Amino acid sequence: MNFTRPRILIAISVMTFRASLFAYGPTGHEIVGGIADKLIANTPVAEKIYTLTDGITLERASVMADEIRAWDKNGVEDLGAFPHYRDYPAIDKQLRDFWRANPPTQDLKSPAPSHHWFHYTDVPILNAQKYADGKTGRSQWDVVHMISYCVDVLRGEIPENNARKITKPVAVILLAHYVGDIHQPLHVGAEYFNQSGQAVDPDKNQPGIEDEGGNTFVLRLIRGNPEKMAHRGLKLHGFWDQDAVMANLPPLSPTLSKEERYRKIDQAKRKLIDRLVKEQPRNWRAPANVALKNYGEFWADDILPLAREAHERLQFINVHEIVDQDRKVMAGDARERNAPDHVGYADWSAKTVLEELHKAGWRLADLLQQTLTSTSTTSAAPDSSSDELGQKKIAFAVKRTRFSSNKLCADD
Repeated sequence: MNFTRPRILIAISVMTFRASLFAYGPTGHEIVGGIADKLIANTPVAEKIYTLTDGITLERASVMADEIRAWDKNGVEDLGAFPHYRDYPAIDKQLRDFWRANPPTQDLKSPAPSHHWFHYTDVPILNAQKYADGKTGRSQWDVVHMISYCVDVLRGEIPENNARKITKPVAVILLAHYVGDIHQPLHVGAEYFNQSGQAVDPDKNQPGIEDEGGNTFVLRLIRGNPEKMAHRGLKLHGFWDQDAVMANLPPLSPTLSKEERYRKIDQAKRKLIDRLVKEQPRNWRAPANVALKNYGEFWADDILPLAREAHERLQFINVHEIVDQDRKVMAGDARERNAPDHVGYADWSAKTVLEELHKAGWRLADLLQQTLTSTSTTSAAPDSSSDELGQKKIAFAVKRTRFSSNKLCADD
């Protein structure tokens, strides 16, 4: 989306379908949503949000856009299959309508976009680009445009009865997730390779196939904390989604039961959220001349240098073309380089992820506060049968947090 040309259709050219795209695992997204919940606590905006979502917190909402991918295999007609949201029947229905309107597909010419496309954009990182500088990897349905779309729905500029079936409640749920997505470097910038395995810039008339957000490249680390990472091969994208997030929490004993593991992760996550709410992140605000609907593009430009560095700190070797689910992709190894700053890739990425999760939480709260401050929450969402339950959950959600939202108005 260009600042001066909102929602213009940008060529989808070489954008490909990603089979496994989960920007930040559940823990990362919950940290973002949890920060935002606490920043807006006890405010009229919080009440508007929880009215729209029937009491679902932003922390809970933040993982729902990934959860509904489970419907991809068998569709949404089995109301008992995971995920189901029986306690929120109106929300459950609207999410199923959203999935039906945006079913998974690999056909880039499909009249209906895939909801998978909404989670990322693939700006070439070889040269110093900004989102608006080219066309490759961008689309009308990428995460930049979808953040704008959801904002417009909440502001009433796009009617709720739209072709994408994004109602105001669904818009809140999607924003709680997409704002986290756009702060994961490999969901914004991508490396493109030619048939010889050399990095190219397709916006400079150098045809290439992208790295699938690192999903088809195995990361080879030579050092870093925890030490177990140093000798383990894992997918580059998965490393950023999960390992780099979990590196910011205390290590867990492998002998713990699943229940104990979840309990300790939740405790550590809550302590981290509390700390990140009290500390204002650096340079998180968009300039005053950036329109609210263009925040997604500003954030993409902000994280592109990190996406570039995430690739520059690696040496891509054994790069070759493979066919995966009838599409051509590039695969190979991503080997850690000896960085000039002598910081290991694992340590650098963990620090980067923490900073981006921190920014994302504050930015989500600010985006919703600005979007909903002067708008109505009138929606086709929760029906009258769920009003009483929703009000009880609103009271609980607001009561459980005590951090003042005036932090959002403080100086950087």
